[in-house]
Amino acid sequence: MESAKRHLAVAVAIVCSDTKQKKKKKRVWMRPWLGRRGQLGLSVLQRELELEDRSGFKELLRMTSDEFDILLERVEPLITRQNTKMRRAITAKERLSLTLRFLATGETYKSLSFQFRIGATTVSEIVNRTCAALHQVLKDDFLKTPTKEEEWRAISNNFMEKWQFPHCLGALDGKHIYIQPPAHSGSTWHNYKSRFSVLMMAVVDANYKFLYISVGTQGRVSDAGLFAHSDLKKALDQGLLNVPPPERLISSDVVLPYLFVGDEAYPLRTDLMKPYPFRQLDHSQRIFNYRLSRARRVVENAFGILANRFRVFRSTILLHPDSVTKITLASACLHNFLCECRSEAYIPSALADWEDVDHRIHEGAWRRDGVWAMQCMQAGRARNPTLTAKQQRDLLRDYFVSPAGQVPWQDNHV
Repeated sequence: MESAKRHLAVAVAIVCSDTKQKKKKKRVWMRPWLGRRGQLGLSVLQRELELEDRSGFKELLRMTSDEFDILLERVEPLITRQNTKMRRAITAKERLSLTLRFLATGETYKSLSFQFRIGATTVSEIVNRTCAALHQVLKDDFLKTPTKEEEWRAISNNFMEKWQFPHCLGALDGKHIYIQPPAHSGSTWHNYKSRFSVLMMAVVDANYKFLYISVGTQGRVSDAGLFAHSDLKKALDQGLLNVPPPERLISSDVVLPYLFVGDEAYPLRTDLMKPYPFRQLDHSQRIFNYRLSRARRVVENAFGILANRFRVFRSTILLHPDSVTKITLASACLHNFLCECRSEAYIPSALADWEDVDHRIHEGAWRRDGVWAMQCMQAGRARNPTLTAKQQRDLLRDYFVSPAGQVPWQDNHV
């Protein structure tokens, strides 16, 4: 009897052991198709395009292979990872390529995961870290707000040479970048168009380069509100930017401060000019608005070029606002870097607005495509301007219709 019980106990133990073994699944360290990244991933196509089709390479990453190599040399120390006994690390080149492809297309992390044969979670980590690294290594050379008088004068001279607007330090504007509603955020990021967005405000020079950028503010804030609480306004009010002192306009006794230009949403200040209200304008006021609009077009074009070439901004970005901020700062640095390189891959002919010999403005290709998810901001209620600011605008208006300040074609375009 005792022997039979022992045999039964052993049999039960064996059955239970077999059942547990059947339930236990074999752990897979890496999916097989991910392991073939070096033979079949998009990085392989990139190498082929680099050798066989340079125009195709430009479309792939929005830059030439030489420009890519310069970027890689700068950012490589920050994004390189070491191989381990278990697996080969994703190279810095692959990390940069993946990030640039994400910015150029705006594709989802899952889509890029299949293209590059890299796990979706790893793709997310790579994009965030590489964008942060790009901003870190490029900001001091390509996204630094001037702080010296000679730097501001060079910018002003460029505006005068290209757009015939004196004492201009930059064009100011803001945009909404549409995002998915962050979890548990309520209406915090909800804007006036019933969408969720992150705000971006920027100052642009005469060559479409960003001089200053602020991004990350909640979408419900207006243009005027964003400017009122910006560190740019604080720096202007406290004289931290070392802007040159007021000087005489060319061939005139009129003394005018150096200033920025913006649209009607911004406050009129002695250091920020805006157009006259578009009602019951006389001839000289229309001339002023025309001359100001020519200078202000650069910021519209900078945003348009950015959204056209980095198409992540052309659709709702399905990421947390902190990640959107990193992406935007990195994209602005890349934009300035490629503008500095005079990259035809990034800004092909006729992408931006251009003028013919009669100074008629022809819209750039980016306007036909639109900026989609990068939309204009709400015009808030700016405070009443000071008498000095109004007088300053009138002086500039009178200068533009005087022999000293007029341009020959202006009467044909108002």
